[in-house]
Amino acid sequence: MTNKTIETHSVHRGDQNEKDKRLVKEQRLGSRADSPESGRVIVQPNGAEFALTAAGMIAAASLISIEMRGVFNVALAGGSTPGPVYDLLAEDSDIDWKRCRVFWSDERCVPPDHAENNYRMARERLLDRLPEPPEVVSRIPGELSPDQAACAYEQSIRENVPAGGTGIPRFDLILLGMGDDGHTASLFPGSSALDETDRLVAADYVSKFNAHRLTFTYPLINAGRHVLILVSGASKAVTLKAVLEGPHRPDALPVQGVQPASGQFRWLVDADAALSIRK
Repeated sequence: MTNKTIETHSVHRGDQNEKDKRLVKEQRLGSRADSPESGRVIVQPNGAEFALTAAGMIAAASLISIEMRGVFNVALAGGSTPGPVYDLLAEDSDIDWKRCRVFWSDERCVPPDHAENNYRMARERLLDRLPEPPEVVSRIPGELSPDQAACAYEQSIRENVPAGGTGIPRFDLILLGMGDDGHTASLFPGSSALDETDRLVAADYVSKFNAHRLTFTYPLINAGRHVLILVSGASKAVTLKAVLEGPHRPDALPVQGVQPASGQFRWLVDADAALSIRK
């Protein structure tokens, strides 16, 4: 992938006066008209700054979306990386949660109280700690059969998230991660879901886990207004270098298929994950 811009900086919250709030929100999100191209890489020196920056960018997206459209449609990510981010969001008094609609970009085929369920993690670290519930909390029903769950979730998205000009629902922000193998959401190397062009949510069998996964597909991801990819840990450094600096091979590195058509996406990575990329 090419045309990346790498920034090393911190985003601090709560240290600006009232007249600068909108500018700060736009700078956090990277939505200013004169901001660098989509695909910008923001590097943070440690886990604390990484989580603080991610939470600031999510809060900025919510404030701007609610101001412009009256609602914030967000898809959360699973895995361990966003946990500390959700802890900070639970304490953020700037987010008007009653005007937020919360979804998930992927899920395991397990019930909502299962230890590996992405909804459960977000519920325990974020949703259960909020002073008021979001307008909509739509979890992926992993307890259903894979095909039933995918169809039900696509219907929920279509009913709650307004479509853009292409007819595809357009999330205000989609959070994603990246695995050591270059997967994102539950789009894994060699997955049949990588070729999906019609369905917004797919049920795909992942041989390495001997299990089905439920995932957003590229058409839905790439319709997003903003996509934020969170990457942390030295174990992902070699893969991140291949994704950012190597040839375009989304069949082998599915995260390379994240290319919003008319939106923006950002990489937020910690220093360990950024060890191998060119500065």
